[in-house]
Amino acid sequence: MGLSVGIVGLPNVGKSTLFNAITQSQVEDSNYPFCTIEPNSGIVTVPDARLDALAKISGSSKLLYATIEFTDIAGLVKGASKGEGLGNQFLTNIRETDAIAHVVRCFADDNVTHVHNKVDPVADAEIINLELILADLDVAKKRVESQQKKIKSNNKEEVIRLEAYTKIYTHLESEQPVRTLVLTEDEKALTKDSAFLTQKPMIYVANVGESELPKGNAFSEALFQYAASQNSAAILLSAKLEKEVSSLDEADRGMFLEEFGIVQSGLNQLSAACFSLLGLQTYLTTGPKETRAWTIPVGAKAPQAAGVIHTDFEKGFIRANIVDFPVFVESQGWKGAKEKGLVRQEGKEYTMKDGDVVEFLFNV
Repeated sequence: MGLSVGIVGLPNVGKSTLFNAITQSQVEDSNYPFCTIEPNSGIVTVPDARLDALAKISGSSKLLYATIEFTDIAGLVKGASKGEGLGNQFLTNIRETDAIAHVVRCFADDNVTHVHNKVDPVADAEIINLELILADLDVAKKRVESQQKKIKSNNKEEVIRLEAYTKIYTHLESEQPVRTLVLTEDEKALTKDSAFLTQKPMIYVANVGESELPKGNAFSEALFQYAASQNSAAILLSAKLEKEVSSLDEADRGMFLEEFGIVQSGLNQLSAACFSLLGLQTYLTTGPKETRAWTIPVGAKAPQAAGVIHTDFEKGFIRANIVDFPVFVESQGWKGAKEKGLVRQEGKEYTMKDGDVVEFLFNV
């Protein structure tokens, strides 16, 4: 499963700096609005120490981590939904992503221009959110008008779609994001391809100065409270520090972060938050050829998980041999786990757990 995250925010909040840091890219991140025009994408591996441990035990030739594609969207401004600052073009780029990382400036620095000449993270976040709502409102209006023509056939599904789009339009009119609207399962299914911007899960990224880590400041505290009021997640990081970390050798990064009292890098935090937001988890396969993390939805059954490797695995599923990751490490591999009788044989109704080490048996 490919996972894509769009990075949005006002101009000069640290979006491109963060993007450069986590993707090891060299995108323009100068101190002026709209230094980024075209969206920039980069695929990054999700750090996972479990894979390193498994690869060492199995003597794997390759390691394949889970991945996330990040897209750096040019800075949005007030009026973006009406085309201000090339807003319509930028908003279109966000529609292609699974989730939104909303970077908000939570640092004071006279050397970095602010488009509104003051640091106010909540006000900044509200500007972006309102523009996303207004863009969705325009889409919802067109959907309602289109559906009103289709219900003349009295097709049940078309009637449900009209009811759903009408609900969505009314909700957006009250300046509320689609993600906070309660829809029936039928309504969700029939509108899932509508690509409403505010239906996507959002995580707020409070970008603070290096000296304000790991606790943050009054600005980030206000943003966290705002995020909580929307039932949204938030993380704290310093894009400037992440850029410095990205230039270091892997062996030196942990020590550097420790100096600032940071347990996880920004990439680790963002990856974990995105997986959680989208209800995703990983299971692991390992052997001499490769050790790999596979991304699946939380609650996926064993055959569904097998199908991520290949559709034939799901069609011809027989069973899954599974060992919990700590047990696998303690047993030093499949052989040791089997000798100790610690390999579980699970069938079609088994619900996968994060970190399951798996062998699938199938017949085609």
